[in-house]
Amino acid sequence: MNSIDPALSLIQYMVFLFSTVCHEAAHALAAKWGGDPTAFLGGQVTLSPWPHIRREPFGMVIMPLLGLFTGSGLIGWASAPFDPYWSQRYPKRAAWMSLAGPMANFTLVLIAAICMRVGIAVGVFRFPDHLSLTHLVQARGGGDFLDGTVVFLSILFSLNILLGTFNLIPLPPLDGFSVLGLFLPESSARKLAELRLTIGAYSFIGLLIAWRIFGDVYWSVLGQALRVLYL
Repeated sequence: MNSIDPALSLIQYMVFLFSTVCHEAAHALAAKWGGDPTAFLGGQVTLSPWPHIRREPFGMVIMPLLGLFTGSGLIGWASAPFDPYWSQRYPKRAAWMSLAGPMANFTLVLIAAICMRVGIAVGVFRFPDHLSLTHLVQARGGGDFLDGTVVFLSILFSLNILLGTFNLIPLPPLDGFSVLGLFLPESSARKLAELRLTIGAYSFIGLLIAWRIFGDVYWSVLGQALRVLYL
């Protein structure tokens, strides 16, 4: 068994928690703007982790920490409530709500990339000799604060590419399935929204298929993102 680095695991969890909260808060805010206040009334339009943890304590705390500190890997999930009847009446708005979560993740990717590039430009960071997803850049001269910042930004970049890409796979119950409604006529988008609700308990099949095909998709997207970062 590989040794566990408690400090690295803690940073990974902090990034996961922050990124997941941003994802779900974006869903909740987009739903409110679209006319569904369900998540807003549930306190989900916030960057405070507590309402999200209260809703999904197993997926937000127990599973990710167990995975990190047992060496089995980071795994977790969260959710924001919505009115299914609203999504059927306004499938295009529901599609925008679904898109908002992954877009929050990609926004965090952009922020991390800008911070790393600025750090390089001012001479605080440099590109490493060997690529590591926990060290996409390195601190010049080291120091606990700068080293911790480097790890945080590197994980923020790579983890949010993972979260955003995975959630855009067009299979239920992932966000990408509902996002398809943006490219369909209103009537077809409504049928798609109804289908997502009908599938219900069988959604785990979509998750299994998505996870099976995700590896190639993720590494391809990450590779393209790194090429842009390293320009």
